[in-house]
Amino acid sequence: MLFRRTKRAGAAAVEGAIAYGLALLFILGLVVGGMGIFRYQEVATLAREAARYACVRGAQYQEETGKAAATAEEIYKQAILPRATSLDTKRLSYAVKWNSSNRPLTVIDDASRPIGNTVSVTVTYQWLPELFFVGPLMLTSTSTVQMCY
Repeated sequence: MLFRRTKRAGAAAVEGAIAYGLALLFILGLVVGGMGIFRYQEVATLAREAARYACVRGAQYQEETGKAAATAEEIYKQAILPRATSLDTKRLSYAVKWNSSNRPLTVIDDASRPIGNTVSVTVTYQWLPELFFVGPLMLTSTSTVQMCY
């Protein structure tokens, strides 16, 4: 029995080109996805740090230290901007909201039932993936912390 060898000289090159192309696309997708996760983690860290900065610089802080209580713009300048080292600050936005006031407690009618006030900081970043032709993705993180000073 004689087996005939068929000529497949270019088949390996074609199969290799397809397999290597798909592998390269997959690896690049993983890299870009990892960069997106890194950007989101940075946005979440900015929101947490800004909320922490705001929660300890309220009205009671102003009364005890004589320094001004934190404003939304000061929170941006002191807590968000210095830590946004790898983000484009032109595509970064923020919002700061106190639920009632910037005091640690609010007393309503009865002094035995104080209500704890909170501050919420939302940081949003418009991320343009570096490699793929995908439109901008909005990365948003909100951190809410009880006022404590």
